[in-house]
Amino acid sequence: MGLTKNERRQRIKNRIRKTVTGTNAQPRLAVFRSNKEIYAQLVNDVTGETIAAASSRDKDLSTAKGTKTEVATLVGKSIGEKALKAGVSNITFDRGGYLYHGRVKSLAEGAREAGLKF
Repeated sequence: MGLTKNERRQRIKNRIRKTVTGTNAQPRLAVFRSNKEIYAQLVNDVTGETIAAASSRDKDLSTAKGTKTEVATLVGKSIGEKALKAGVSNITFDRGGYLYHGRVKSLAEGAREAGLKF
């Protein structure tokens, strides 16, 4: 019997995390995608703290209408704005074992539109 979907994603995630780490100067933009929502946070792995976070459950975004992909773009813009307020412009992108496609891709593009470089 093969791997389950979650086991496969966990293996890919571990492989990505071997190379992708976040520092204070260049934090890691970690993405988590559930069936209904999408979450993003900027993480400094050296100190283990979250610099900024945004999700589709935030008060200003939870009322947003549109497809899940359109909402993901708004979450990307939101995390980008919060990052710039915190003084961060360069990041490393951690897709969390998900394919860079659909909602994950639109979140990344939204973050780029907001001014993040990766």
